[in-house]
Amino acid sequence: MVDEQLRARGIHDERVLEAMAAIPRETFIGEPYRRHAYADEAVPIDAGQTISQPWIVARMTELLAPRLGDRVLELGTGSGYQAAILAWLDAEVVSLERHAELAHQARERIATLELPGRVDIRVAEGSLGDPAGAPYDGIMVTAAAPAIPVELRDQLADGGRLVIPVGPRNRQILTLAVRHGNEWTETSHGACVFVPLIGPGGFPDEGFDPFV
Repeated sequence: MVDEQLRARGIHDERVLEAMAAIPRETFIGEPYRRHAYADEAVPIDAGQTISQPWIVARMTELLAPRLGDRVLELGTGSGYQAAILAWLDAEVVSLERHAELAHQARERIATLELPGRVDIRVAEGSLGDPAGAPYDGIMVTAAAPAIPVELRDQLADGGRLVIPVGPRNRQILTLAVRHGNEWTETSHGACVFVPLIGPGGFPDEGFDPFV
């Protein structure tokens, strides 16, 4: 996976590559789909969600560029895999998940790993972030939003980085926003497709099925 899917396709951050090699991806996937753990594709998990393909996890992590001890807010815990990667990189992660079932599963999985950083998984709607815990050095949104919520911009520390898929439900652009005082620079990093971020900062809950 690391050599053929990540390094060969442009992931250059050696720390990210080490994290992807160290964290057992199969731990975060249910038995029916475990044989696809290292395939170059998103894999279904419970509650109609997915675990992103390895490349997109690595790319989003590389764009976020977490440093030792950074406080990172993740919106959409899902399987817990992305949070585990960030914690392996020694980040202090607060991860918000609207599905209590997924949050419980992710806590149990992460508890089996020895990670330098810490992961605090909370059940919350979360589409507008965590203003009480701000500012964050990084914010990673693992679901698609029609635009970057202003509330998330405001929760970034100066110099902080926000990675988020932006666009309509069926196709988004992976976007990096970096805060410089009261200004932000935004760059685009390719097309992607994510499940929708549900709530005031994202899309209304319309029973969207990502596999149709």
